[in-house]
Amino acid sequence: MEKLAIKGGYPVRSGKIYYGRQCIEEDDIKAVEETLRSDFITCGPKVDEMERALCEYTGAKYAVAVCNGTAALHCACIAAGIGPGDEVITTPLTFAASANCALYCGGKPVFADIDPETYNIDPESIRAHITERTKAVVAVDFTGQPVQHEAIRAICDEYHLIFIEDAAHSIASKYNGQRVGSLADMTCFSFHPVKTITGGEGGAITTNDEALYKKLVLAHTHGITHDEAQMEDAPHEGIWCYEQIALGYNYRITDFQAALIVSQLGKIERFAQRRKEIVARYNEAFSQMPEIIIQKEIPQADTCRHLYIIQLDLDKLTCTRREFFDAMSAENIQPQIHYVPVYWFPYYRHMGYEKGLCPVAEHIYSRIMSIPLYPLLTDKDVEDVIHAVKKVVANYRK
Repeated sequence: MEKLAIKGGYPVRSGKIYYGRQCIEEDDIKAVEETLRSDFITCGPKVDEMERALCEYTGAKYAVAVCNGTAALHCACIAAGIGPGDEVITTPLTFAASANCALYCGGKPVFADIDPETYNIDPESIRAHITERTKAVVAVDFTGQPVQHEAIRAICDEYHLIFIEDAAHSIASKYNGQRVGSLADMTCFSFHPVKTITGGEGGAITTNDEALYKKLVLAHTHGITHDEAQMEDAPHEGIWCYEQIALGYNYRITDFQAALIVSQLGKIERFAQRRKEIVARYNEAFSQMPEIIIQKEIPQADTCRHLYIIQLDLDKLTCTRREFFDAMSAENIQPQIHYVPVYWFPYYRHMGYEKGLCPVAEHIYSRIMSIPLYPLLTDKDVEDVIHAVKKVVANYRK
């Protein structure tokens, strides 16, 4: 048995690799440079091009580009009409923005539990948490796997709820052959550096509903419009005139970020294919290890994973999750944890949320970690990750 690096042995590799990393190529750099040298570096043609490209890729009728994924979620909640007293159901196993977006509007996040095999929000738990104050569902495509759209859509239709899909992880995924972005009432994307494609930062909301689209446009530009059809005091005396007709925010994206996203969209299928190859190799390697539980995929999904998560069966190991995590790090394979249940944070605790609300999510959280997954990983890198997992398991196996 190989001695663990954390106990004085030799690490699997000399240089450390992390759970995620952007893939920026020369054509991406050129696209940004050309935009920086152009007449417009914000509020210009590249933003329009990005929105058109997103519509073409996802199949959605409308897209609104914003400065990040959190802004996308906030705008979606504004467009959904979330206000004081309204409840928004979401999952606790997500980044805080999936719940915070309801708070930004004066609403209340309500946490439904997750499916123990897919880790996505459980439709039956959504149903169980609906009250007369429920107005929307923010369903998160955790790790990139689409949520159960048919079941959630049926629930939303039955109770007249707005279906917001948090697709920060899932831009290249499909559900029943249809791309994420054209399925929910509104779909929110993130272009953070560790996502499938990046703009450094950036986000977007797609929708097929023209009324929602118009609200999203106002929400991300101060509530200001140049459209005389929406103005109260039209016609105006000149093209310089505009009106603020709602309370909005400055959530605009720059043209050079949009240029990078457009360039990255052109190679998204290549990035997705490499991610799928790595996932298949991990699944093959870990499927015969009883100490490692693999995230299950629903049959309707064609998933491009943003994250690859292993779940430890701690009943078959002599270590804690922290000890496994530290041992992996010492082997120069740096994992990460996604995510601490949102309502465990002090801010939520001070609002009255308590541990125990979602026992499945809490149980899964205590045993999971994300291992490296991104297109720049070489086959040797992937084998090093597998080697490290097997080495740590072998040393801690009961």
